This record gives sequence, C-alpha cells and structure tokens, in this order.
Amino acid sequence: MNIVFMGTPDFAVESLKELIKHHNVVAVVSQPDKPKGRGKKLVNTPVKQFALDNGIEKIYQPEKIKDEEFVKILKEIDADLFVVVAYGQILSEEILNIPKYRCINVHGSLLPKYRGAAPIQWSIINGEEKTGVTIMYMEKGMDTGDMILKEEIIIEPKETYETLHNKMSIVGAKALIKAIDLIEKGEVNAIKQDDDKATYAPMITKDLGHINWNNNTKDIINLIRGINPVPMAYTIYKDETFKIIDAEEITGYDGNVGEIVDIQKDGFVVKTKDTAIIIKEMQAKGGKKMKTSDYLRGHTIEKNIILC
Repeated sequence: MNIVFMGTPDFAVESLKELIKHHNVVAVVSQPDKPKGRGKKLVNTPVKQFALDNGIEKIYQPEKIKDEEFVKILKEIDADLFVVVAYGQILSEEILNIPKYRCINVHGSLLPKYRGAAPIQWSIINGEEKTGVTIMYMEKGMDTGDMILKEEIIIEPKETYETLHNKMSIVGAKALIKAIDLIEKGEVNAIKQDDDKATYAPMITKDLGHINWNNNTKDIINLIRGINPVPMAYTIYKDETFKIIDAEEITGYDGNVGEIVDIQKDGFVVKTKDTAIIIKEMQAKGGKKMKTSDYLRGHTIEKNIILC
C-alpha cells in the first residue's frame, strides 16, 4: 500500500519505522524545523531525521498544511492512505478526503477518553490504572472518528510520562500495522465513539507543574510522574525553584501544609494535605538532575521552611 506519513515528534518515529518495513511510504510530512540551543540552530524534527536516515526522498514541511499549493501536492502524490501520528496541525476536510482508504490516526489513549493534545500525561496525572492506544479514522472533529482497534496498556505505579510515552509508541506502531492489514483485507468493523463518555486532555503548560501542597499526596505524586521529564513539577524554596523528579509517600508527620518537616539521609520530607512526601530526586536552578542525597551533601535545606 502506498502511504503518506504525517508526524513530527519522537512518539511518531516508531510508527514510521514499522510502516517502512511493511508498506511503501511514498512521502513524509512533518512540522517545520525549529531553532534550538544557544546558537538557535535549526534542528530537524525526529520524524524528518528518521526519514532522511532511511532514504525517503519526498519530505515536506509546510507552514500550513491547508495551503492550496500543498493540498495540490498531496493530491498529485496519489497515495492509498494517509497515516497521521502526532503531526501537530489540523487536517482540512478536503485533505481527509484525498486518499482512497481515507486518513487514519494513532492516538495515545483509549478513546473516547482523553481526546486532545496530551493524553499520555493526563492519564498519569489523573491516576488512571490503564490506558492504551486507539487507531481511528480521522474526521473533522478533534479525535472523534470511528475506532478501528484499541490496545490496552497497564500504567505501572512508578510510571512516568517518559516511560509510558516510550511504551505506547511501540504498542501504537504495532497496532497501526494491524489496522492497515484490516483495511487492506476489507475487514474493518469500525466502532463509533460515545461522545457522552468523552474526556479531554488539554495541552500541558509550565504553570501546571507548580505543586500545590494543599493537595493529597497521591495527587502530587501523580503530577510529578505525569510531567516528567517535561515540563517537570516544581516548588519554591526561599525564592529558589526546585524541580521535583521523584518523590514517595511517607507517613507519621505533623506540621503545616508545605512545611519541610524532616531532613533524612536520602531526601527532605514535605507535609501535604493528608500525609507527607519525601523528595528523592530533584534539580536546583542552573544545576543538574540528581539524587536529593547528593544535593544535601553540598547544600543545606532547613526544616520548618514553608514551600510555595
């Protein structure tokens, strides 16, 4: 099957990797390259770099995929199927109707739950015990299309956004190949989504990471896990920002909410609404990620300070 692949970040690379093993990827569409680092040098998107490394000749990066000239290019390619994985732009109805077998998408949740930009992060933040990927037909609404198949994934107790993201990219890639096989054989039994059961996963902002110590311990730890490694949960100690990488619940402490109630060998303990947490790994402003025990060897953290 001749396929146009649309994707941008690391999450999409695994799907493209599987596609080129089984099908003819005639073109790749990715977001424009962005400047990074101090020198603001343009860096290829992960999908573009993978396409270049694997000899895909037609690589497009339109500023706006809905541009008339680019829509004309997509029509001239004459692909059987468009596959979209975390591309980053909304496809017009005209584009959705171009390929013979329509457009399909790999989405990082068990739809209709967690439609939107950040389903992996919100599944952890909200304390879900399982999530998964859905392969669906695309339509005009946001993640509202008929579902071709789903694959469930257990969210482990120590799962972070990074570990779940990596796991889901592999599961999603394999599910994609299964879905295309069903399409080729004419064996798709697509299921409509129940809009009444839909939930949404809005884009993650930096401000979301500011820990509210008035919350329960479980909710705080879920937040820390759900936005690790980006943008990272954080708190303020004496006007200094501490990013919190890893924390565990600890009991038996009294004190004010947000108060540093103990300093232990492997971390400092902060009172929450219900119990307390011990900060096991952190990153001070301008520093590297490190075990809190290592940080404490060279810095003093005072008890009874209220974090904010």
